Amino acid sequence: MRDPFRNPFPADDAARRAIWEMLVPRDIDAFLAADWSLVSDDFVEDGFIGIDGRREVSPDKWRLAFPTLSAYRDEWLRQARDFAGQSFAEDPRTKIFTTTTLEDIEIEGEMALVRKKFDGSLKKADGGVDVLKWQTLYYCRLHEGRWKISGFTGYLPNPME
Repeated sequence: MRDPFRNPFPADDAARRAIWEMLVPRDIDAFLAADWSLVSDDFVEDGFIGIDGRREVSPDKWRLAFPTLSAYRDEWLRQARDFAGQSFAEDPRTKIFTTTTLEDIEIEGEMALVRKKFDGSLKKADGGVDVLKWQTLYYCRLHEGRWKISGFTGYLPNPME
């Protein structure tokens, strides 16, 4: 059984290890703290683009929701603050880690296509359930000596059917 807190890439695969660290523990911890400053250096601002798949299979229904990094940052902060204001019946950090899978990173030169998937749920204190079931394709590139996010197509169904 996989350890969701352990980087799945070998020590000699520095690129994939760095990308995993950026998109799993650092992203989760920043989101839970609702602290953009913890991830702000993980993005390439110039030319950033974010597509909201709206959990729809058809690309005809996807939207250019984040034409700039600041537009994405504002929505990320809104979601993080909303999440922080909720009460859960189980540890959110543990549940988010256990529902997150990031084991497929394709690297060509200084570009990477990263597949991050969520598959699970989080019990709320009021008896409700927050379903965590979507996937994101991140476009990363080696920028100023480290791997950063230059865009994504996210909020896609998981699985795509």
